Amino acid sequence: MSLLSVDHLGVRFGATEVLRDVSLAIEPGEIVTIVGPNGSGKTTLLRAILGAVPLAGGTVRRKTGLRLGYVPQRLHVDPTLPITVERFLRLPGGAAPAQIAEALDRAGVPGIDRRQMADLSGGQMQRVLLARALVARPDLLMLDEPTAGLDQPGSAAFYRTIDEVRRDTGCAILMISHELHVVMAASDRVICLNGHVCCHGTPEHVSSAPEYRALFGTGTGGALALYRHEHDHSHGPDDPHGHHHHHDHDHAHSHEKTEAAE
Repeated sequence: MSLLSVDHLGVRFGATEVLRDVSLAIEPGEIVTIVGPNGSGKTTLLRAILGAVPLAGGTVRRKTGLRLGYVPQRLHVDPTLPITVERFLRLPGGAAPAQIAEALDRAGVPGIDRRQMADLSGGQMQRVLLARALVARPDLLMLDEPTAGLDQPGSAAFYRTIDEVRRDTGCAILMISHELHVVMAASDRVICLNGHVCCHGTPEHVSSAPEYRALFGTGTGGALALYRHEHDHSHGPDDPHGHHHHHDHDHAHSHEKTEAAE
């Protein structure tokens, strides 16, 4: 059974239709990336899945007992508010010190539990937000543009951490990205959103789809190829997808004929 399935979802804010007829499903252990221009409804879609915005139509079904972890785009911490990293991670509901230490370690910032939240760098803050989501040991980790403020090496390192989290814990990942060329390599599937699902499929399929090119232009294609080449290098020519190969099962719920493009 899918961890999560969204069927013909619609969201309106007043007279404005933000999302219409959006359908997708997340399978266990998958990395699914949502791309789309500003104002395309990406954050709204995550918030609808979390139950934080009302639906105008359609349904969101979660597997019974599904544990969700959510990493928001950014968090503003009042510099006059003294709160340590450890205290911040305990806020959701009394996590034990061992759980906090494990989550910080997994997020790549071990040993910063005594630091003040206001003193963290942008990259450290994103990793603490990731650790906070990991404390609950989620089955599905949802991230909203987690590398928005980071430079290219910082972004690449963060995505490597996400891939390691998936590998070590088996959780599925639903991620919004604005940096297509960095994300693509680790994603099993990409959904291009612009108020509705424009195109959907493997990274290769989406990056060559006319709907994607109409939204993003062809410029990102070069950067994507470069990054994939670097990523594929460690797997050898016989298996260009590396260990993601086993995720290529047919997604029958998709109404797009994407699988034929592989």
